[in-house]
Amino acid sequence: MILQLGQGESGKSRVPRSIRPLARAGQCRRPACPAPAKPWLARGTHVLLYVLTAALLFLAVGCGYHTNATSVRLPSDLHTIYVPKIVNNSATYRIGQTFTEAVVRELRSRTNYRIVTTNDGTADATLSGNITNVFIAPLTYDSVTGRVSSSMVVVGLGANLTSKSGKVLWSNPNFLFREQYQESTDTRSFFEEAGPAVQRIANDFAHSLVADILEAF
Repeated sequence: MILQLGQGESGKSRVPRSIRPLARAGQCRRPACPAPAKPWLARGTHVLLYVLTAALLFLAVGCGYHTNATSVRLPSDLHTIYVPKIVNNSATYRIGQTFTEAVVRELRSRTNYRIVTTNDGTADATLSGNITNVFIAPLTYDSVTGRVSSSMVVVGLGANLTSKSGKVLWSNPNFLFREQYQESTDTRSFFEEAGPAVQRIANDFAHSLVADILEAF
């Protein structure tokens, strides 16, 4: 069977309507075709994933910090505590120094122990710590600019107090802190709020750490 193509007024062949190609990709002429996905839906999915992950983490450990400390009675001849720089196992720059300074300030203000930051051999015990992870996730987006408007930072770390002989006097490997902060939406006066949020976490950690040690004895 030979299909005869007709010619229009211009002399060009006309393709019968029944065999014309379907609409090009992205063009839908039927009402049943779904509307294309909006970009903000994909972004909202990522935000929801971050929030759900953080929520599950917080439900597992509770609010503030998780206390799972083990301790023995502090020796009566303990007078000097050496506090080395907290080890930073995360990729966050200078966070170990920030936490160390907060711990030293808290110990000096709330205890009668002599606190040293240099191992000169006079310390009766060493209070060491390590930051295991730092997690930062966006929480909300500005509906006008599409930029992140608020985020949350979560810091996990552990600490232990060891006598000069190597005996563990106190230990808590499961500290976990979180802090929500607002992002600046004005690019002309942009100020990174993650830094102050980490500082607040460091202060909270130092307060909880010292309280945990003192209450354990």
